[in-house]
Amino acid sequence: MRGTRPVGTTPAAGDAVARPARRIPLSRERFVAWADAQAGAVLVLPAVLVILALSIFPLLFSLYLSLSRFQPVSGGFRFHFVGLLNYRKLLLGSEQEHFLGRLGDLGVTGWVVFALLAGVALFLLARSLVAGPLAPSRLVGHLLVAAAGLLALWLVVRTLAAGGRPGTLVVTWIYVFAGVALQFLVGLLLAVLCAQQLPGRRFFRVVFLLPMMITPVGVAYTFRMLTDTGKGPFAPIANWLGYANVSWVNDPWGARIAVMIGDLWQWTPFMFIVLLAALESQSPEPVEAAIVDGASRWQIFWHITLPQIAPVASTVILIRLIEAFKIFDMPNVLTGGGPGTATESLTLHAYVLWRSLDYGTSAAVAYSLLFVVTFVGIAYVRLLHRRTTTLG
Repeated sequence: MRGTRPVGTTPAAGDAVARPARRIPLSRERFVAWADAQAGAVLVLPAVLVILALSIFPLLFSLYLSLSRFQPVSGGFRFHFVGLLNYRKLLLGSEQEHFLGRLGDLGVTGWVVFALLAGVALFLLARSLVAGPLAPSRLVGHLLVAAAGLLALWLVVRTLAAGGRPGTLVVTWIYVFAGVALQFLVGLLLAVLCAQQLPGRRFFRVVFLLPMMITPVGVAYTFRMLTDTGKGPFAPIANWLGYANVSWVNDPWGARIAVMIGDLWQWTPFMFIVLLAALESQSPEPVEAAIVDGASRWQIFWHITLPQIAPVASTVILIRLIEAFKIFDMPNVLTGGGPGTATESLTLHAYVLWRSLDYGTSAAVAYSLLFVVTFVGIAYVRLLHRRTTTLG
């Protein structure tokens, strides 16, 4: 018949062109390209899920907890949403004196001190503001920092005045700012000494790092024994001096100083090792040129060495500021927060409220700490860290 092809013959070339070829919807090459494009997201997904489960979810739940009130009921417990009442309790309610402290009478001297400190703070803020472009957002940020800084300064001065008593917020600020400043100065001094060609400097490098190898609880118990004038290792000396029955941790400021000394001993090695690495990695050419020009050691350090290590020093101070706000073991073990609540930090305050089943107020204290740390960190980066990094 016409149009039929005999059995065994091959199709003509025209028939192959006329007949449409069957298309595979997803070729192997396209699948491999798609898999390569999605590989990053697939590999990162487990880590994202872990972060969400261990970090983000507890953060959101604690936020809800700070806006709620815990109530035990028959067979379990329940939470009542109370809004900002827990924060109101801290600022204006029954926990106000514990959290903010008791205000004292400044007097003429107190107001003079407050005016001087406020003037220095405003001068530094004005210098930072003039150093960059005067954008509206930058101006608003500096005004917020100035307002919050003056308010915090007023609270510190009023609670430390005669008749006042600092709360856990001010005590935490004392631990953070005074403690980190001392740690930086001592760590820088040790780093400068160990950077010199002195005999035995390698031995002391190892010795200075030993406190970092001890847990904070161990350090706290060590200083608890050292401050025991009745049975501690310095008891014979205290007995000889007539102070056998006197404990310096029974005095509010003595106890705070004891906590700060323990924290200083533990965290100064962190400052020391980072600053030592920065000193030994600086460029030697400017120092050699300054020596040839007849510059003194102090001039070399102030005008050459310090600006070179300023970015590293600023970063390590920022890390310690954030970490110092979380101080807990030292006041808890060494003094138990006492005498009274004189040495309680914000973290210890939250722990005490948590143990008394006041979970809502405890979460509010923890979130107040988060707000303070975030504000201090942002203000530090915008006002100081960014400038030192740029200059370095």
